[in-house]
Amino acid sequence: MRLFRFKNHSVLPGFGLTLGITVLYLSLIVLIPLSALFLKTATTTWAQFWGTITDPRAVASYRLTFGTSLVGALVNAIFGFVVAWTLVRYRFPGRRILDAAVDLPFALPTAVSGIALTALYAKTGWIGRWFDLWGIQTAFSPLGVAIAQTFIGLPFVVRTLQPAIQDLDAGMEEAAATLGAGRFQTFSRVILPFLLPAMLTGASMAFARALGEYGSVVFISGNMPMRTEISSLLIVAKLEQFDYAGATAIAVVLLVASFALMLSINLVQWWFSNRLGREAA
Repeated sequence: MRLFRFKNHSVLPGFGLTLGITVLYLSLIVLIPLSALFLKTATTTWAQFWGTITDPRAVASYRLTFGTSLVGALVNAIFGFVVAWTLVRYRFPGRRILDAAVDLPFALPTAVSGIALTALYAKTGWIGRWFDLWGIQTAFSPLGVAIAQTFIGLPFVVRTLQPAIQDLDAGMEEAAATLGAGRFQTFSRVILPFLLPAMLTGASMAFARALGEYGSVVFISGNMPMRTEISSLLIVAKLEQFDYAGATAIAVVLLVASFALMLSINLVQWWFSNRLGREAA
C-alpha cells in the first residue's frame, strides 16, 4: 500500500502556492487597508465616534447616499433587464454599437461623466430644460444625484444579466406556451425565477458602486450640506480639514452598512438558487 502519491507535473502552480498568492494579494489590496480604516477610527473615544456619525449633517448625507443608490439600483434592475434582453434575444442594425455603449460608464473618467450629466440636466441643458418646464429641478438636487447613480450602475446589471439570459433555454418558454401559459405567466413563473439571482447580483453591485461614487456625483449634486451632499463628499471635506478620525468614522459606517446589505442580498440569492435547485430535482 502506497502511503504517498506524487502528482503528475502540471504547468499550473499547485494549491499551496496559489492560495499563498491569493491571501497575500487580498491582504495587501483589501484586508490591510480596511484594517487600517478601523484602527484609525479606534483612536477616538466612543463618544467622539458616536457624535461624528450621528451628526445631523452626516445623517443627511447617509439618507441621500443610500436613498439615491437604492433608487438607481432598482431602476437599473428593471431597465437593465430590458436592455440585456434586447441585446441578447434580438438582432438589429446597430446592436453592436448599443452593446458597446453600455460600457461607456466604465470607460469614461468620472469627472467627464459628471460634467456631461450636469450640462445635460441643468436648467439650460438639452434635457433639463424640459423638466424645468414642469417645475422639476434635475441638476443640483437629489434627483440629479439619483440620475448619476443610475448612470454609473447600468453596466453592472446588463453585463451580469447577459450571460444568464444566454443560458436561458428558449425551449422552456415554448413549453410554457404549449401548456397554455400567457406571456405574463411565462415571464413570472419561468423567466423571472431563473434570472432573479443574476438580477439581484447585478443590482447589488450597482448599489455598492453607487455608494462610493464621487466624481460623477459631485458636479451634478451641487454639494449643498443637508440637502445634496453625499457621504463621499463629506469624507473628503473632513480630510481637507485634517479630521482624519472623523473621515474614517463615516467611512466605517458606509462600509459596515454596505457589507451588511451585500451579505443580505447574497443570502437571498443563495436561497433562491437552492429553491430553484429543489424544484428542478
